[in-house]
Amino acid sequence: MWFKISQLEKITMAEELDYYDILEVERTASPEEIKSAYRKAALKYHPDRNPGDEEAVAKFKLCAEAFEILSDPEKKEIYDRYGKAGLERNGVGGGFQDVSEIFGSFGDLFGGMFGDIFGGGRATRVRQGADVQCSVTLDLHEAAKGVDKEIRYRRREVCQTCGGSGAKPGTKPETCKYCGGRGRIQQSTGVFSFQTTCPKCGGRGVIIAEPCMDCRGSGLTAKEVVRTVRIPAGVDSGARLRLQGEGEHSPNGGPSGDCYVFIQIKKHPFFHRDGQDLICQIPIGYAQAALGAEVEVPTLDGVEKIKIPPGTQNGDVIRLRGRGMPTPRRNIVGDLHIQVYIEVPTKIKPEHEAILRKLAEYEGDSVLTERKSFGARLKEFVKDFFPSDKKGAKPDDDKADKDK
Repeated sequence: MWFKISQLEKITMAEELDYYDILEVERTASPEEIKSAYRKAALKYHPDRNPGDEEAVAKFKLCAEAFEILSDPEKKEIYDRYGKAGLERNGVGGGFQDVSEIFGSFGDLFGGMFGDIFGGGRATRVRQGADVQCSVTLDLHEAAKGVDKEIRYRRREVCQTCGGSGAKPGTKPETCKYCGGRGRIQQSTGVFSFQTTCPKCGGRGVIIAEPCMDCRGSGLTAKEVVRTVRIPAGVDSGARLRLQGEGEHSPNGGPSGDCYVFIQIKKHPFFHRDGQDLICQIPIGYAQAALGAEVEVPTLDGVEKIKIPPGTQNGDVIRLRGRGMPTPRRNIVGDLHIQVYIEVPTKIKPEHEAILRKLAEYEGDSVLTERKSFGARLKEFVKDFFPSDKKGAKPDDDKADKDK
C-alpha cells in the first residue's frame, strides 16, 4: 500500500497511484463499499482533525479524487480499462484544487457532517427548492394514444415585493452579529473544532428586522402555475412523470425543486386493463354460440365486426393481437381479449318457449357429447358408491323393506 514509503512523496507522484489502493478497496468492491471506504478516509484526513498538517490535506484531496472516479459508473469503466490516461483523453478527472470544492461536491454524503461539524467552506448551505406534486386524469383512449394535457398546481416563487430578500421594501436584511454573517458558529473541544448552524439566523447569515408583509420574511410567495405536459402513450394509473426544475424556487439561490405529475386513468365502460392487455366481455345468445355468428365489438379504434366460430363455449376468448395498450417508450403493444359469455334470457315469449321445448325434446333423443359423457360418469359414480340389486335402491333400503 502507499503508506510503506514517504506518504507525501508518493502523493506528489499521484499519476502513479491506483485509486483502489488509495481507498484501500479491491477492484471488485461494490458502490457501497467504495462509499464506506471514502467516508472513513475523509473523516481520518479531514483538515479540521489535522490542523496545520499539509500532508493530511493532500491525502484528503487525493481520497476525494479517487472517490469521484470510482463512484461514477462511466468514469470507473474508463479508468478500469485505460487508467488515468483514458480519463485525461476524455477530459475527466483532474482532482480538487481547493478543499471547499470537496465540501460542495460530497458534503451531502455525510448527512451534513462536513457542513455542521467540520465546516463546509461556505457561509451558508445552498438548499434546493421543495418538490411539488399534482395529478392529471385521462380516459383510456388518451392513455393509449398519448396526449398533451394542461396541468395546474401551486408553488412558491420569489416574492416580487421584496425581490426574495424577505425584508420590507425600503429596508435590507442585517448581517447577523452572532455569527458575523457566516451562518455558522465555531466551537472547539480539545483538538477538534466544530461548526453548527447559527441559532440566531438559522444559517442564513442575516437577520430580517422588518419582514416583508407579502412573504412574511420567507422571500417566497405562493402562485398558481399552468403548464402543458406531454403524456406518453401506454401510461397506467399510478405512473409518475417528473418535471425537472418546475418545483418551488430555492429560498437562497439554489436550484429549483421538481414537480411530480401522478397519472390516473378513468374506468372504461367496456375494457378492463391487465398490464398492456385489454379484456372485453361480450354477451352472445345460445344460437349464436352453437351456430356461429358475426358480432360487433368495441376496440380502441372504434366498433369492429368479429366472427364467433360455431360451437363457442361460455368463457371462450378470441384474441386480437396488437390491439391492446402500447408500452411507454417501447415498440411493444398488448392484445385485446374478447371473452364471450352466453346470455340466458330471464323472460321469454310463448312462441320462443315452444321452440325451446322442441329443442329440449330433440336434445333428449340426441344427447350432446359432453352431456352424454357427464351422464355416463354419473352412472359410474352411483354404481361405485351406492351398489344395489335394484335400480336406484341401496342394500340398506332392501333390508328395511323386508323388515317392514
